[in-house]
Amino acid sequence: MEALKTKPTAEHALGDETFMSAAELGAYTAELKGAKARQAGDRVDKARAELIERLSEPVELTPKTVHDITQSLLHKLRIAAEQGNNELLVMRFPDVMCSDGGRAINNFEKDWPDTLTGRPRQAFEFWRDRLRPAGYGLKAMIVDWPDGMPGDAGLFLTWETRRV
Repeated sequence: MEALKTKPTAEHALGDETFMSAAELGAYTAELKGAKARQAGDRVDKARAELIERLSEPVELTPKTVHDITQSLLHKLRIAAEQGNNELLVMRFPDVMCSDGGRAINNFEKDWPDTLTGRPRQAFEFWRDRLRPAGYGLKAMIVDWPDGMPGDAGLFLTWETRRV
């Protein structure tokens, strides 16, 4: 192993300080990790707030938008069917997009759709008006449990698999 031949820069020089103990170095490392975690948490909180804002704004359902949604959905449904699945997660959203924080979804109450707001409500209406008549089912469930509390909810399209 080669010895270090350069001197530390002035900002890294110890000056009159005593050398850091292992415990102090461990505390310093923990402090740095905590600061990085807080920064990451701040970014996550900001992204979540932006997502909620975006999901709160309804999508204008023009014929082109409906066509694009339908084509994307058909592609995903084909892939799911080829994999042998009979359900597909079509939307995941924060529980705050439900007027009751996801309680009705979590308790499998029959009126859970009434609690949906924004784009999740539009997704339900899209299913109700266009996909249910084609034989697709829709179920909702809480898919994330941060700190043991309901987090994100998911909407799943379902269909029957025929036995051959």
